[in-house]
Amino acid sequence: MSVTLLEKYLPPQSLPYLKDWFGNHSIHIKVTRGRSTKLGDYRKMPDGSHQITINSTLQPHLFFFVLTHELAHLIAFDRFAGKITAHGTEWKKIFGEMLQDSITVYAAELQPIIFRFSQSPKASFMASPELVRYFHIEDYEDESSYVDDLGLQDRFIYRKKTYIIEQKLKKNYICVELETGKKYIFKPLARVQKIS
Repeated sequence: MSVTLLEKYLPPQSLPYLKDWFGNHSIHIKVTRGRSTKLGDYRKMPDGSHQITINSTLQPHLFFFVLTHELAHLIAFDRFAGKITAHGTEWKKIFGEMLQDSITVYAAELQPIIFRFSQSPKASFMASPELVRYFHIEDYEDESSYVDDLGLQDRFIYRKKTYIIEQKLKKNYICVELETGKKYIFKPLARVQKIS
């Protein structure tokens, strides 16, 4: 997909930044149906090209933000010949600079939030409560909690299934679905309903 075909998903004045960031890279962009597990992703393909997927359901400013995040992976990967971690120091520096360079694309009330985020970018959009609140990603029920707020052996409901927290890893949690006994990894900011 060419940059100009993305225009209907983007806020005004964003194309010049994208054309600059795309450069001469061969990039396949797939606009997908809404996915609940991620907003977008980046992959270096075996043929040397790059693939970025982004949810079609995102608001224009969020679409641009996610596309910037994924392009930062491409640029960091290219600049450092792939010898970096996905969301390491190099990616954070590049993503932060890209956000600051393009800050005027964002709505005036969103600009301070983007600027604060750019100072120390996080791997996950969900790690920024300010951004989550601004974009109203999900309308959570009052009784919902983050997995990170629960303790070991606490039970919770996620998508109508009941789980128990078995173990905390460095960042994530291993949880067991009670009906099947299968183990799943949950991110700390997954929203769940705690069972008292």
